[in-house]
Amino acid sequence: MLKMKKMPHPTRALNVALSLALMVTATGSYAASVQEIKKVTETQKQSYLETLKTLVNIESGSKDIEGVNQIAKVVAERLKSSGAEVLVIQPSNIFKLDDTPEHTGPMVKGVLKGKGKSKIMLIAHLDTVYQKGMLKNQPFHIDGNKVYGLGILDDKQGVAAIIHILDTLKTLKYQDYGTITVLVNSDEEISSPGSRKLITETAQDQDIILSFEGGGKDGSLRLATSGIGAAYLDIKGKSSHAGVKPEEGVNALTELSHQIAQMQDLSNAKTGLKLNWTVATAGKTRNVIPDAASAQADVRALRVEDFDQIEKTLQEKVKNKKLADSQVDVKFEVRRPPLAANEKAKKLAEKAQSIYKNELNLSMNVLTTATGGGTDAAFAGLKSKAAVLEGMGLSGDGAHSNNAEYILMDSIVPRLYLATRLIMDASGK
Repeated sequence: MLKMKKMPHPTRALNVALSLALMVTATGSYAASVQEIKKVTETQKQSYLETLKTLVNIESGSKDIEGVNQIAKVVAERLKSSGAEVLVIQPSNIFKLDDTPEHTGPMVKGVLKGKGKSKIMLIAHLDTVYQKGMLKNQPFHIDGNKVYGLGILDDKQGVAAIIHILDTLKTLKYQDYGTITVLVNSDEEISSPGSRKLITETAQDQDIILSFEGGGKDGSLRLATSGIGAAYLDIKGKSSHAGVKPEEGVNALTELSHQIAQMQDLSNAKTGLKLNWTVATAGKTRNVIPDAASAQADVRALRVEDFDQIEKTLQEKVKNKKLADSQVDVKFEVRRPPLAANEKAKKLAEKAQSIYKNELNLSMNVLTTATGGGTDAAFAGLKSKAAVLEGMGLSGDGAHSNNAEYILMDSIVPRLYLATRLIMDASGK
């Protein structure tokens, strides 16, 4: 009689196979099992919260140079403790935008050198939109599953995540990557005028780029972001008495109205281009013909070429004046380029979804179409062929609000785990 061999339970066999697959990389070196990675990321949770509290308690508005220098120093020390070579870089080449301050804050760059070939970049930002003194109204505190604090979602959770991802790798003694480059800036909320050049240059030769802006309430990843532009109209006229000799004046408000009217329908739903006039000023006294007027428009685009075209269109349009003696000038600036999803990013996002589903039993949405907002991921992707994932940070809500910004505590471990696994997967190829 032929003896039948006992087959292993299919679920148990799958788990064993998965663990074995993770324990051996392409270089044949020891990595870590799923269970080990989970255990280490779980032990990081409390220390993550402590790091986050430290960061929240340092007020770091974009224009608060003292505050951003202080938080940069703290983060630099934490990156050094992970084994990274760290530089605190003061900006020397500031891209001047309409609202750029005279001075912008530093960048912290850390590089970990491993034994492999993969080049991985992690980005986040230190600055917030808040004014100094507002922390007292939104202190760090925990209420159930929600952790509140000034700037906690945007983007101090992301900075803390990067710190603890590196701590996780150090604890696991994992070094199969080639390099892990961390770049955190302190001028993101004012369109990164001092850091955009370094972000773009550093990203050029990377394999994957993970950006740690928050993942929204549901932890979605984003593969595309809108480009953000701005248009500025300036009209010069001539003042005169509105009741006695209005004909001797040149009404800047009249010319402004004409210009806005002829440039109000420049949006293009097919390409995703949006131009909307949002701010206007003219005159100070009711009985005086205004000699100056101005307006600003918010512009969004999904393609770099659309920004080039809209600038040309604006310059052509202003040549058509209603009042011949008025002087009309228009200026256009690109505050952030768009980020478009490439095939590498799509494959990396699929890997992230697979990790969430098969290893954490969690679902994850991936957004391939831009929804309107722009981030530094676009500067990273501008000249790079890397896979760029945005939204690697924790789940939460209330960004840019005075009293309701929070993260969800139960997203800490999954997000640390996900980033660790993506780094290992990219390094094992």
